[in-house]
Amino acid sequence: MVDSVYTAVATSTGDGRANGRAASSDGLLDVALAIPRAMGGPGGATNPEQLFAAGWSACFHSALKAVAASRKITVTDSAVVAEIGIHPTEQGGYTLSAALHAELGGIDQPTADALVAAAHEVCPYSNATRGNIPVTVDATVA
Repeated sequence: MVDSVYTAVATSTGDGRANGRAASSDGLLDVALAIPRAMGGPGGATNPEQLFAAGWSACFHSALKAVAASRKITVTDSAVVAEIGIHPTEQGGYTLSAALHAELGGIDQPTADALVAAAHEVCPYSNATRGNIPVTVDATVA
């Protein structure tokens, strides 16, 4: 594998997702963690699934914009919503699912669909999860 161009470093302390903290090595990210109410926890703080959703939505959005620029397509008023689901497994663990919803303006639906499909091929999060979890992607034209 080629050398990394960047390596993010974060550390989880305390009890992890249950009343813990996660912080990046540069201090720019420092968040309290809690199990969501929907999973029987107290809520009131972020959780790994929200952090994953935030990272993937930002990364996918950047990939989408890069693909559009490489094709000389102007996209306006764009956003990417990432939904990360957590599901129990038969073995007693958990697995994830993802849905990525791109909202795009200034283009037609076929172009939006093509851009989203191409972004899904180049986004690092999409590539890392491909074949590992169920992922759906779609585009909505505003």
